[in-house]
Amino acid sequence: MATITLDTVRKVYAGNVEAVKGVSIDIADGEFIVLVGPSGCGKSTLLRMIAGLEDITAGEIKIGDRLVNNVDPADRDIAMVFQNYALYPHMSVYNNLAYGLKNRGMAKDEIDRRVKEAARILEIGDYLERKPRALSGGQRQRVAMGRAIVREPAAFLFDEPLSNLDAKLRVQMRVEIKRLQRSLGTTSVYVTHDQLEAMTLADRLVVLNGGNIEQIGSPIDVYDKPASTFVASFIGSPAMNLLHVKADGSGLSLEAGGGLSGTNTKGRDRYTVGIRPEHLEVVDSPASGEGINLAVTVNVLEPVGAESYIYASFEDGGPEIVVRVSSHAHHEPGEKMYLKAAVNDVHFFDADTGHRID
Repeated sequence: MATITLDTVRKVYAGNVEAVKGVSIDIADGEFIVLVGPSGCGKSTLLRMIAGLEDITAGEIKIGDRLVNNVDPADRDIAMVFQNYALYPHMSVYNNLAYGLKNRGMAKDEIDRRVKEAARILEIGDYLERKPRALSGGQRQRVAMGRAIVREPAAFLFDEPLSNLDAKLRVQMRVEIKRLQRSLGTTSVYVTHDQLEAMTLADRLVVLNGGNIEQIGSPIDVYDKPASTFVASFIGSPAMNLLHVKADGSGLSLEAGGGLSGTNTKGRDRYTVGIRPEHLEVVDSPASGEGINLAVTVNVLEPVGAESYIYASFEDGGPEIVVRVSSHAHHEPGEKMYLKAAVNDVHFFDADTGHRID
């Protein structure tokens, strides 16, 4: 196991395309870090630079106390798990697991011990003589993880390893990866664009946007106190409602029409206000006083099992908003609805920069 340190790491491609813009992260020994963000944000490039599969334009990467900028991937003491499994189709599961160890000249007894231990941990002992084509997607992914485990590396790097699995298998494998990492205690860096996957796996999230870090923190801290409107809109499903409001001496109102009133607590003329769908309470009549009070019209009721989501709009304009309600709630399209959000559940962001205002 080892720490991983990124110090002002940059990656610039031909044509002066800057994919990673001076990223610095300190990853603790045994920590599970998830790099999350939309396509093109630089997360896979960053992972590949840690692995040595991409050259670094500037900055430093250390694994443990060793600077690895110019160290070959095979000598970095890391193991990588890819989304496409990268198994050898002509080899048995046993030989897929053992192949890298044989290439390193390891003794047969030690190879056998490591392979069988990995198979026990991942519960694939019954498949050791099978070829990859005889395995399900979930079983192939276990073999890919087993090939990483047998290396007993200083760190695991995961590049969207669950993206090829169906929804049910993704949930199962998320639990498996979390259990495995906790059991082995190996430093892990995991890349995904799936914010639910990121929230459930990470000790800390690194939210990336356009090659920059938007926020680093525990999943619950990032969810409860997003550092920007980008983080607020990316982390959470459905996303946080973001409303552009103006303020005067009497309080807050929508910039794009009516249907909102509230308390001006930040001393500015304009804000972006954020409210999570679960923090909007349906009330019987127009509310007033502290917090944010909304009057909207129901567009769609979307049942999703244990709860439902209401998509609603304001009378005079403004964005459509989402409200989480009980699955037993009954609301019809066209119905007028009154909502309230407590002042502690309202997030304020700078109207121009999108940065959080505390």
